[in-house]
Amino acid sequence: IPHLAELTAEHDAMATGANADAGVGSGGMATKLAAARIAHAAGCSTLITLGNRDHPLLSIEDGARATLISAATTPASARAAWLAGHLTPEGAITLDEGAAKALRGGASLLAVGITGVTGNFERGAAVALNAPSGKMVGKGVTAYGSAEIARVIGRQSDEVEAILGYRGRPAIVHRDDMVLVR
Repeated sequence: IPHLAELTAEHDAMATGANADAGVGSGGMATKLAAARIAHAAGCSTLITLGNRDHPLLSIEDGARATLISAATTPASARAAWLAGHLTPEGAITLDEGAAKALRGGASLLAVGITGVTGNFERGAAVALNAPSGKMVGKGVTAYGSAEIARVIGRQSDEVEAILGYRGRPAIVHRDDMVLVR
């Protein structure tokens, strides 16, 4: 099968187990398809070919048989879906109206636009991003812990390093690490 846009139960039924009797491999095609499903959901395409030939990728360029399983989405879209639906916020950051508007326009969250932080969380935690009204504007993964954020609330980006004593990331939550709620 040269190309698949999706993996179905029919493909699973065609896959067999490990080819241990032949002394090659240990997982068989079923394991390859399981890995391809994970990659597919993450927005990555998968290429399955024989790995026991010299330079397998060059062989494919020269016409060797392979199966390309195309991703259904981009990695960025897959990440946004994960942020939107699978993250449970460990805390919340309250924004001023200017920051809420800036996020809706595609900006990252800077310390200057923060008016409050609730919860006890570490860097890398999922947080709710709330408008002054308390309504959630979005969710994101923070580059700072709650204690650090509390120290830099409302401060300009060029002040953050002096306050914290180290140079961190410019944004509290980078736009690539957030998803907005409609």
